[in-house]
Parts: sequence; C-alpha cells; structure tokens
Amino acid sequence: MPSLETLIVFTAAAFVLSASPGPSNLYLLARSVSQGHRAGLVAALGLAAGGLVHVAGAALGLAALFHHSAMAFTILKYVGAAYLVWLGIQCFRDGSAATPIKPAAPRPLGRIFRESVLVEMLNPKVALFFLAFLPQFVDPAAGPIALQTLILGLIVTATALPCDVAIAILSARIAGLLQSRPIWMKIQNWISGTILIGLGAAMALARRN
Repeated sequence: MPSLETLIVFTAAAFVLSASPGPSNLYLLARSVSQGHRAGLVAALGLAAGGLVHVAGAALGLAALFHHSAMAFTILKYVGAAYLVWLGIQCFRDGSAATPIKPAAPRPLGRIFRESVLVEMLNPKVALFFLAFLPQFVDPAAGPIALQTLILGLIVTATALPCDVAIAILSARIAGLLQSRPIWMKIQNWISGTILIGLGAAMALARRN
C-alpha cells in the first residue's frame, strides 16, 4: 500500500487535474446543455464507469500496450472519434427537429449512460494518462504494483466524479434559464453537436505523446 503521505499528495493532484478543463468536461457540458442536469449526472456516472475500465487496464498493464503499439492506439482513437462525431450529428438532427410546439424527444437515461461509458472507454488518451500519471506514485517496495495502481486509479475516479457532477448541475441550470425562449431548444442541440464533433476531431488528431 502507498504511504498515507503519498495518498494525500496523490489525491490533491488528482483533484486538481479533474477540475481542469478537458474533453470529459466538455462532453458533460454538451450532455447537460442538451437535456438537463439528470442527463448530465447520468453521463458523469457513465464516464466514471468507463474510467474504471481504464483503471483495470492500467492495473493489468494494458495501458502499456497502447503506449507501445501504434496500431492499437490508432484503431481505438479513430473508433472513439467516429463515435463522438456520430453523437454530435445526432444532436444536430435533434436540433433540426425541435420546434416550440414539438420539442425533440429526450434520449433515455440508460442510453446516455451507455454512450458515456463508450465515450470514455474509446478514448486512448485516458489509458495513456493512467500510464503516465499513476507510476509516479507507485512504490515497488510498498507492495504489489497492480494493487497500488488499482487503488490510485480508483482515487482518480472518485475525485473526478464530484467535479463532473458540479459541471453537470451548473451547465444544466444555465441552460434551464434560457429555455424560456423557443429558439434555445434548437440552439442548445447545435451547441452540443458542435462540442461533440469538435471532441471527435480532436481525438482523431491526438498523438501518442
């Protein structure tokens, strides 16, 4: 087990990184703006669940595979990018269908959860983040490396969730104030679609740094 001092420093660092703007924050913003705080909260839980997959992968050494295999990284990168772009296109279609009389039907929360899990799982940058960040706090003399990596990864997930929840609630509240205007039903979907497509493009252009 890592020492208490190590865990305190690591938790503080993980919280700062979680609060920093990044792709996950923008994805949550898009989901919350388009469908409200419940969708944002479910998306946050989905991202956390997808992050746990990367935590398990890092603990088992799978993150090293993406670090050393250009083919594995490239395949996962483009699959994830295509999925984000597809989600963005769906938002544009919802925005085109939305009218003051008949707003676009909201996505089921279960579907949003599954989509969010896939978005996080298909982001190879998350795997490389764990590969680069977690070993800095792992002490081979403190016990099994896999167990230490798993504990540290769970801490990262636990610190990210409150930040994601705050983003979901605040962005949904701002969107709620603007929904009194009919045109906002279209604009909010266009904003969400633009963010998601932009994230997909950014993921497609990501390098294995």
